[in-house]
Amino acid sequence: MADKSNEIKDVQPIRNKDDIEKMKEVLKTRPWLNPLVDTSHYVVNRDYILFMVGINTGLRIGDLLKLKVKQVKDKSRFMVKEGKTQKPREIWINDNLRGEINEYIKTLPKGCEWLFPSRQGDKPITPVQAWRILNKGAEYAGLESVGTHTLRKTFGYWHYKQFKDVAELQEILNHSHPQITLRYIGITKEQIQNNLKQFEL
Repeated sequence: MADKSNEIKDVQPIRNKDDIEKMKEVLKTRPWLNPLVDTSHYVVNRDYILFMVGINTGLRIGDLLKLKVKQVKDKSRFMVKEGKTQKPREIWINDNLRGEINEYIKTLPKGCEWLFPSRQGDKPITPVQAWRILNKGAEYAGLESVGTHTLRKTFGYWHYKQFKDVAELQEILNHSHPQITLRYIGITKEQIQNNLKQFEL
């Protein structure tokens, strides 16, 4: 098993939209399963939907993997109780993602309870399994510093880039201080690097 003890510190958000598209494509087609299979037509699958729900909701991986089919099927929003903070949080699902989730649910075994079921028994996949999925996808997409926290960090990074409202993002991510939020999504490091590049005496 891979050592994930430093994952939160080491993993980064995906800061490039093209790289996000690469991850989507790789997780849609999963070329590592069988290189001889024609991947030009794909069925939405667990690995792709895991990535999509993660980067569009900002849920922690523990809360993401506990999602049940009945929570999200045909829903534009739903409530979760966050495992770490025990606080309720309202999650919104955009129209495109909702359509893909519903298509994916149709591929699950009848009566399947979990949105991300393990193939071994009636339970969801584990965080370690999710980590392996994302790492395999990143390997094929040519990306580094990707782990399970990449999903939440990518959501936060692009939410901040789009709305520039750190106070709102701090509330969404349930952080205690804005600086924690900026550091978590890599904005502080990015700003420092950009400033150092431009610094001249």
